[in-house]
Amino acid sequence: MADKNNNNNEEVELSEEELRAQLDEQHRVRLEKLDALKAAGKDPYTITKYPVTISNKEIRERFEELENQDVVIAGRIMSWRDMGKANFIDVRDSSDRMQVYVKIDEIGEENFAEFKKWDLGDIIGVKGYVFKTRRGEISVHAKEVTLLSKSLLPLPEKWHGLKDKEERYRKRYLDLIANPDVKDVFVKRSQIISEIRKFLDGHGYIEVDTPVLLPLEIGASARPFKTHHNALDIDMYLRIETELYLKRLIVGGFDKVYEVGRIFRNEGMDATHNPEFTSIEMYQAYINYFDMMDIIEDLYRTVTLNVCGTDTVEYQGNQIAVGKPWERLTMIDAVKKYAGVDYNDWKTDEDARAAAKAKGVEEGVDENSTKGNVLIAFFEAFVEDKLIQPTIIYDYPVENSPLAKRKPECPAFTERFEYFINGTEFGNAFSELNDPIDQKERFVKQVAAKRAQGGNDAQVDEDFVTALEYGLPPTGGLGFGLYRLVMLLTNQPSIRDVLLFPTMKPQL
Repeated sequence: MADKNNNNNEEVELSEEELRAQLDEQHRVRLEKLDALKAAGKDPYTITKYPVTISNKEIRERFEELENQDVVIAGRIMSWRDMGKANFIDVRDSSDRMQVYVKIDEIGEENFAEFKKWDLGDIIGVKGYVFKTRRGEISVHAKEVTLLSKSLLPLPEKWHGLKDKEERYRKRYLDLIANPDVKDVFVKRSQIISEIRKFLDGHGYIEVDTPVLLPLEIGASARPFKTHHNALDIDMYLRIETELYLKRLIVGGFDKVYEVGRIFRNEGMDATHNPEFTSIEMYQAYINYFDMMDIIEDLYRTVTLNVCGTDTVEYQGNQIAVGKPWERLTMIDAVKKYAGVDYNDWKTDEDARAAAKAKGVEEGVDENSTKGNVLIAFFEAFVEDKLIQPTIIYDYPVENSPLAKRKPECPAFTERFEYFINGTEFGNAFSELNDPIDQKERFVKQVAAKRAQGGNDAQVDEDFVTALEYGLPPTGGLGFGLYRLVMLLTNQPSIRDVLLFPTMKPQL
């Protein structure tokens, strides 16, 4: 760990043991400094507020009008240049860093002597006036400095800083301190969700909250987290989607609803999956999936333009033209285009399985696979990773669309679409199934399939079927994961880079 006065940029490799020894020693020294402050009646932790008047960023933006004017700032000491009776320190607040000039003649000998005992990482307040140094650096000339909080552990130093990704995710607070650019991702995440809400609110949607704790495990393929409610003495399940409760609201008379909801799935983790994540689901009465295609294209264009200032963004080496009209292909046409196989040539399920064998498609295909199952397998094997520019794939087989309305002219397919960007699925939409008899039959099949795979708690949501029996109007619905959109608009390769606190295995 670097001393606060060390300006030597030479990198020195230290062993893990040497780094730990330095950390322990600095921790001990800083604790002794804190004890001395407390003994002198100057415990910094007793300070409850400080009269900050302006941010560092605003000082830079308004320098011409603020030059020679008094300001009060606060933040963390990030660097220190000791020049004897005059020191330069960098103080970073949430907006930016600011150079502060601290001179013994200005703040007094006693205050200066205390100041010299402070450390990098300490949080301080500064009262002074704005000026520009001879080198042209906008700065604050301190008249008074106050220690607001003592940092008992040294910050990651410049060269040996927080580079290990696992450590960065585990200690995000240090990541944000050591790598200030990281914060920009999460600021943009906030802007994205704000723009989504603004778009949906502007289109007449009502934001609602639905239950997170559910009394049953539904038959959907995702595995839930299970818990127990002590007062009711029943097992409960964290939700894996918000769909069924939102559609109950459409039954109840809402025409347009949406929820920004936390979702929990007891499944694996990878670059695009975390066990808990935020989804956005929206439902609108009296429209179908084609209308939802128009809405999601408009939403993505609007959000991208408002957040990024352009509707074309770079993502992992590809220029993604969000603003251009999205290509729209049926699943049959997409498989024909990219795999050279035509679903319409298959007369029987056996024909489909034979085509899969001929093309070497094995995953998702077995001796019981239907034509629809095989079509899905072809899509995943040949098509999905080719969809770099925003593309809508629609008309999915009924086999994997238990909540979508069948196409009247072709009951083997449903009015469902997913949209893909950079080879990844970003969202899913239906003309919602509103036939309670058909829905019950599909639920029963879902539950049977899940129980066959070990999901013995799975049940049919009878209350939802009852709601449909009262009448669900023709409805379009769509859901998408917030964090994949944030990854796209911030050019981040992993969902863990856009989650402040991703799920991590505890350290032993």
